[in-house]
Amino acid sequence: MLIPRVFLFLVTTSALMAQFHLPGSADGTKASKPPKSPSASAPSTPAAPPAAPTPGLFDYYVLSLSWAPEFCTLPGNASANPQECAAGKGISFAVHGLWPESNTGKSPESCGNAKSVPGGIVKSMLPYMYSPSLVQHEWATHGTCSGLTQKAFFTDVLQARTSVQFPVQFTSLDTAVTESPAQVESQFAAANPSFPAAAFRTDCKNGDLAEVRVCFDKTLTPQDCTATAGECTNATIRVLPIR
Repeated sequence: MLIPRVFLFLVTTSALMAQFHLPGSADGTKASKPPKSPSASAPSTPAAPPAAPTPGLFDYYVLSLSWAPEFCTLPGNASANPQECAAGKGISFAVHGLWPESNTGKSPESCGNAKSVPGGIVKSMLPYMYSPSLVQHEWATHGTCSGLTQKAFFTDVLQARTSVQFPVQFTSLDTAVTESPAQVESQFAAANPSFPAAAFRTDCKNGDLAEVRVCFDKTLTPQDCTATAGECTNATIRVLPIR
């Protein structure tokens, strides 16, 4: 029996196609493309930078009083701050700043664009802060978070500072002494009997007294400090003599 040539051609063609099928399934059907991964899509929009803290949104103030003899021993500070550090100046405590603080969590800083502090305000602060650049820095970093004008903020700095009496033993210290942080705080409490005893905190660096911090509410009434005000945890600290 003769098989028609057309039939043989169809059988042969089908066999060849079976040998050369497209990759994918076993039956030769075309495989679907895998879905694109998210990384292959268009680039995402960069995240917006975090918003600045809201001015006026804080719980209390910390007046930071820097112990000048310690500050002036740090590299570069004496040459950069002759009004505070030159020999014979006799500076004890210098105002470091008046800081808005939160009872818990991170306290606010740099709450927006800061305009330069006018020369008249800077001049009024120099007997207490000794450095024009420090005045500008404190306004930009802390004053902008107070919710106050520059004039009102620095008026509050002066009011807080002049309300604190320094213990007599700190005003004429001519040799280094060693005390506990609690002793320093109790001496400040004794010199300021109208303040709560817990309104004072010490800060130390490398075993030396660096600052005394005094806590006030937002009306500048002395109050107890909270943990966010910081605390020196050394058993004892050295109090360097006045230069």
